[in-house]
Amino acid sequence: MALDQSFVGRSYPPTAPYEVGREKIREFAEAIGETAAAHTDPEAAKALGHPDVIAPPTFVFTITYRAAGEVIADPKLGLDFGRVVHGSQRFAYVRPVRAGDRLTVTSTIEAATTRAGSDFVDLRGDVHDASGELVATAWMKLVARAADDGAAEA
Repeated sequence: MALDQSFVGRSYPPTAPYEVGREKIREFAEAIGETAAAHTDPEAAKALGHPDVIAPPTFVFTITYRAAGEVIADPKLGLDFGRVVHGSQRFAYVRPVRAGDRLTVTSTIEAATTRAGSDFVDLRGDVHDASGELVATAWMKLVARAADDGAAEA
């Protein structure tokens, strides 16, 4: 099934707030091997001018990917998630994510194309804090690989 081009430009409602906790930041930093003290020590973060520990830059993927799930699960879009691979990811920050933030994500489909039988969906996730201020934007490209027609088998 081809991707529905009318979805380009569509935004989905904001997610429920995600409360960023110190422990979640510490666990994430540890999982990716990030050792900067500003991710685990409130005093080190304060010495750098932050009100509390800050998250590593890729932390917002955890909430933007969850928000993208609503887009991915929309059967009317026509994306075959069983064939999806993560094509690319990038981030732009207004400020660091910090412990105590309550963040929501609004997902928008920026592009939906088909090339050589594979479907490509470009998603933007705008991350806002409880006051409505933009904190970061994440872009991801999802690729639904072309179906193998069996021609390679012989």
